Amino acid sequence: MTGMPTSTTISEGDFTWTFNRADFTVVVKYDELAFYRNKFQSVAGSKAVDIVALNANDQTLWLIEVKDYTRRQRDSNKLPLWDEVAQKARDTLAGILAASCTEHVDQHTALALRGAKKLRLVLHLEQGATHSRLFPPAFDPADVQQKLRLAARAIDPRLRVVDSRTTGMPWTSTRSLRRSPPPSAKPTAARGSSRRRNSRR
Repeated sequence: MTGMPTSTTISEGDFTWTFNRADFTVVVKYDELAFYRNKFQSVAGSKAVDIVALNANDQTLWLIEVKDYTRRQRDSNKLPLWDEVAQKARDTLAGILAASCTEHVDQHTALALRGAKKLRLVLHLEQGATHSRLFPPAFDPADVQQKLRLAARAIDPRLRVVDSRTTGMPWTSTRSLRRSPPPSAKPTAARGSSRRRNSRR
């Protein structure tokens, strides 16, 4: 008989987050909840963070927004990054409250999240390597963190900007390994043809 899984995994883009179930009793991709997608998203164009997780040990509600700029650049027409994340955090908290007060399939989840005693906000910011000419780092994480702390200070004045190399978080995050395409048979044929041509010379 297979035992119950000891962790919950959430995938977002190229990354996977793993949460220990002994600590985190609720872990959801908030922007995929039916209440948000079918109801709350239409309220004044509400936004949402990517992951919401409740640590039952200390009753902390974690709001996690993921931004990956390793293969693309941020649209310069968008809001400043820190303002966008602050808006998403604000709208997510409002959505959780609304869901907890509405008879809906997600009400039980929202009620559990609403019971948190502490709030934490995290921006997971991945950027291109420093030597990349195509996608060089566009943001200074320390600068983004300072500006985001000002924009969202009422939610979490100690919020953090992290990436997949950050240690000490109550979860782990890893980048999915992309498999290399299988070698084509054409180069082999070409090498064979070359050997045949050389043998004729």
